[in-house]
Amino acid sequence: MNPLQKYNIPFVGLSFGKHVFHYEIDRKFFDTFQYTEIQNITCNAEVIIDKKNNFFELLIQIDGITTLLCDVTNEPFDEHIQNALHLVVKFGEEFNDEHEDILIIPHESFQINVSQYIYEAILLGIPIKKVHPGIADGTLKSPVLDKLKDLEIHEKPKIDPRWAQLNQLLTPKKQ
Repeated sequence: MNPLQKYNIPFVGLSFGKHVFHYEIDRKFFDTFQYTEIQNITCNAEVIIDKKNNFFELLIQIDGITTLLCDVTNEPFDEHIQNALHLVVKFGEEFNDEHEDILIIPHESFQINVSQYIYEAILLGIPIKKVHPGIADGTLKSPVLDKLKDLEIHEKPKIDPRWAQLNQLLTPKKQ
């Protein structure tokens, strides 16, 4: 059995209007996508389908906690993630997901698998730069931070004399 099959939502039998589906996301979900950067995750995904006459809107809201590795020290830390992904799903001749927020599915489709969109919404909720909060407030004690402090440059860099000559050409700004 496909582990992502539980993310299939049959929309053919749904009445017009909003329908809400809830999913709990854990590490096993990311194992199916072979994504290894997330150490651990406990996340809720709420999928809202607003069915209209010839299309439907898909809103995926993500809220949870994930364990990430710090980009500076490689220390694990918990990060709260919140994100929302909005898609307009239309019907056409063939599947097309080239547009950022419009998805075209074949006319004969009767269900949609939302696992890929939940996956993308979670990844887009993770900050690009993953920095342990203990670095900013100074509470993290790490050998990596100690080594970085030892390697820190304390002297002012010397300016090449050729560039110093160019500084004389600058005119003062008028105020």
